Amino acid sequence: MLSLLVWLPLAGAVAVALLPRTLSKTVGLGVALATLVVGAAVAVSYELDGGRQLTEEREWIEAFGVHYALGVDGLGLLLVLLTVLLVPLVLGAEWFKADATGSAGARSFVAWTLALEGLSLAVFCATDVFLFYVVFEATLIPAYFLVGGFGREGRGAAALKFLMFQLAGGLILLASVIGLYVVSAQQGEPSYLLSDLEGLEIGTEAGRWLFVGFFIAFAIKAPLFPLHTWLADTTEKATPGTGVLLVCILDKIGTFGMMRFCLGIFPEASQWATPLVITLALISVVYGAFVAIGQDDIFRLIGLTSLSHFGLITLGVFTMTSEGGTGAILYMVNHGLGTAALFLVAGYLYDRTGTASIREMRGVEKVAPVLAGLLLVAGLATLGLPGLSPFVSEFLVFVAAFDHAWYVGAIAVTAVVLSAIYVLWMYQRTMTGPTPPEVAGTRDLAVREIAAVAPLMVALVFFGFYPAPLLDVSNPTVGDLMEQVGIHDDGPTVVHADVDAEHESEEAH
Repeated sequence: MLSLLVWLPLAGAVAVALLPRTLSKTVGLGVALATLVVGAAVAVSYELDGGRQLTEEREWIEAFGVHYALGVDGLGLLLVLLTVLLVPLVLGAEWFKADATGSAGARSFVAWTLALEGLSLAVFCATDVFLFYVVFEATLIPAYFLVGGFGREGRGAAALKFLMFQLAGGLILLASVIGLYVVSAQQGEPSYLLSDLEGLEIGTEAGRWLFVGFFIAFAIKAPLFPLHTWLADTTEKATPGTGVLLVCILDKIGTFGMMRFCLGIFPEASQWATPLVITLALISVVYGAFVAIGQDDIFRLIGLTSLSHFGLITLGVFTMTSEGGTGAILYMVNHGLGTAALFLVAGYLYDRTGTASIREMRGVEKVAPVLAGLLLVAGLATLGLPGLSPFVSEFLVFVAAFDHAWYVGAIAVTAVVLSAIYVLWMYQRTMTGPTPPEVAGTRDLAVREIAAVAPLMVALVFFGFYPAPLLDVSNPTVGDLMEQVGIHDDGPTVVHADVDAEHESEEAH
């Protein structure tokens, strides 16, 4: 089933590239929806007991211990579901925009989007480190062409900067992947399988060096200060749909890798590096928010808010508690939902005004109230308003931060105030005030545009009031990871309400 999930969009990308131009968007959207159905089937087949499930394993390069191995745990499953949800929404939102470069441009956009989807799904499902590395690097190909081929003036330079940063991280990661082969070969048969590497005895010095290679690559991808400078340029110049694919899907590979590989394979080195990583995470949280406040370009602002949010996700991962781990996983999902909505609605605003400059917009809510309302909800989700799903994630991360050290929590919670400033100030400048003549003719959202954003809004509200489905999937994975790291915290476990009721019933009997 996981092979079907991975190969379906890849095959769809090839088909779209070969089909007549008039069919490209329809077929591409159909493939994305079919992939969504397969992803839903994977979710239905997944059991909440934890562990890796739906596993596939075949020898690939026997001499090096490389396998074609797939499987998902709770972390991988949630990111798979996020990916298969966002891609058809992006294609729907960008339905007419890609036509600006001609029908050939639309076909290329759809094909590269499907290719990025398939490779990203392979990353989240790979349980062999070498296979993970191959698809980790392969995601750069469609991402580069999506940034460089579509968007605003200056996109070529932004795409090159993005590629150089990512390739540098990939080369460092390759050195650590080779190091893992050497270590495993010294202890018997070489293997890249996670199930073998997680029990491998790696020396302290070797483990720390290998950890550094993995972490730097993931810190670039995430991104984390000071390796983040490609982020704002890329989101500023790319299309809003490409921004969703990069920030809400591709960048999640960084924090996913931190949990899956850094903590899973190098638990001792992860604990050794925790003070430095938490320091970098806190800098990302505060610096990203402060810089976002001063931005005039709305897409650049959204990119820098993600720097702050990825700092909180990394903080949750490296507090190494059940609350922090659960909060980090939920944050990956909820950040994807909220930021995707913000990108898409901001894209609608750009289409209507012809500018991304915040100072050149005002009074839009009077002529486009639906657009203004959706922008407000997406912005409130970004700042973690209670009742919307990102609040649950932030709350758990803050609990873990204060549990780690009071001053870590005190610095982290400044994100609440700073995010309120950059979101509400952006909304005030673009939506409120007198409506100038050049904005007076702005049309409100069409049904198709609302339909592309509506699932995200529903998810933000639903999981804000009822996060139990996400918690049920993530909790066993976090428990397994804490056991792997060798940490047994005394913090409360977040459980499903039905489980509480069952326990109360048993006590009554």
